[in-house]
Amino acid sequence: MTRLLEVQGLAKSYGGVHAVRGVSFGLAAGEILALIGPNGAGKSTCFNMLNGQIRPDTGTIRLEGRDTTGMRPRAVWRLGVGRTFQITATFASMTVRENVQVALLSHAHQLSVFHRFAGRSHAGEAEALLDLVGMRADAERPCGELAYGDLKRLELAIALANRPKLLLMDEPTAGMAPKERVELMRLTAAIAREQRIGVLFTEHDMDVVFEHADRVMVLNRGQLIAEGSPEAVRRDAQVRAIYLGEGLVYDARHREGRAA
Repeated sequence: MTRLLEVQGLAKSYGGVHAVRGVSFGLAAGEILALIGPNGAGKSTCFNMLNGQIRPDTGTIRLEGRDTTGMRPRAVWRLGVGRTFQITATFASMTVRENVQVALLSHAHQLSVFHRFAGRSHAGEAEALLDLVGMRADAERPCGELAYGDLKRLELAIALANRPKLLLMDEPTAGMAPKERVELMRLTAAIAREQRIGVLFTEHDMDVVFEHADRVMVLNRGQLIAEGSPEAVRRDAQVRAIYLGEGLVYDARHREGRAA
């Protein structure tokens, strides 16, 4: 697999608090990588450094060999880094299609024409993206009418409007029903592998993590304590003790028992 993202020695401190300490990892095109850890482990800080919202104290970030360390979020976005957030951010009064059109116009440096040509600017491309995420039938509905799960799917379509090489997803299934979580991540994984998009996501639902991630990284107190296949991470004694615990550990035997 082609190496898409290279992170070396990433660190960020706030006073005497080390939010992220010496984090290094790589991500390949088409690979799905999960970053997990307890609350306060430094996951969001790490994400915010990758897309330019926070400047790291030390370390480097390279996208396809280009140094993006310290670039502003819009510059990083222009290089093909998309992001979804824990809380969806859409224009409630606009239709589903119009929300995607805004993203497409921004990508094409054409936002100034939106009010004049709102009905037809990139309409076909917007509908194709909505079709991809299973939302085309809702194209003319105002976003304010959508259920939360549909908003999450729309947010994915908006992120894809940038034609990203790398997609950062911060707790993409937060607030969703169990069935919706599975469907969203299954859809994301299929699109990412077909379009060769690297995906880095954080998640608290271990079923989602271990079913869909190619690799898993575990962050604790700002440091990576484990990295590897879902199976290897699941069996790691330190991970089980520090993060997963007795209540959250993903037990393969339990899953097999449910499937039987």
